[in-house]
Amino acid sequence: MSDQINPDHYRYGPTEAIDVIEAAIARAPDPVLGNCQGHVLRYILRMWDKGDPAVNAAKARWYLNRLLGKLEA
Repeated sequence: MSDQINPDHYRYGPTEAIDVIEAAIARAPDPVLGNCQGHVLRYILRMWDKGDPAVNAAKARWYLNRLLGKLEA
């Protein structure tokens, strides 16, 4: 049975996606920007391992566009 809490698409050898995301967003100037950045990373990191890569890429793009909109505002 697969691990429903920590499935394989969130693990990359010794590194877990959550560790990568937490390290990356720690430098965000505010939580909203960090949240958008975290979602971009989440969908990109799991892109090849969960579902349709195009869907994951599209979700990452949606969050990236939202992040860019906030940065450009």
